[in-house]
Amino acid sequence: MKTAIDINRLVPAWAKLREVADIGPIRNEAHYLRMSRTLESLLELAAGDETHPAMSLIDIMGELIEDYEARKHPLPKVSGVQALKFLMAQHGLRQSDLQDLGSQGVVSEILAGKRDLNIRQVRRLSDRFGVSPATFI
Repeated sequence: MKTAIDINRLVPAWAKLREVADIGPIRNEAHYLRMSRTLESLLELAAGDETHPAMSLIDIMGELIEDYEARKHPLPKVSGVQALKFLMAQHGLRQSDLQDLGSQGVVSEILAGKRDLNIRQVRRLSDRFGVSPATFI
C-alpha cells in the first residue's frame, strides 16, 4: 500500500477528470443538475453493487450534492406527524392501512397530534417507508 501520493501525477489526473466529469463543489443550479444526472447514471451502472468500482465516486458526488441541497434547497422543518401524513399521501394510505401502529383510535389520536409515536411505532414506520427513524421524532 502506498503511503505517499505523487502530486505530480495527481494534479493532471484530477484536471482530466474535472474536464470530463465536472466533479467538484457545486457552484450553481446548472452544475447541480449536471452532477445529479451523472450521479443517477452512476447509480444505474452500479445497480446496487456495493463493491462496484464506481461506489467511491458515487459517495463523493452524493456528498457534494447533499451539501448543495442543504444550502440551496433546505427541507422545511416538519413534525413526525406531518411527515407521516405526507408519506401516507405519497403512498395512497388511509388510517386503516396503519393497523401495525395500533387500533384505529390510536392511529387517529397520533394523526390528530393527541398522542406521540412510541419507539416501536417509529421503528415500524421507518422500516415501512424506508426512511430514518429521525423523520418521526
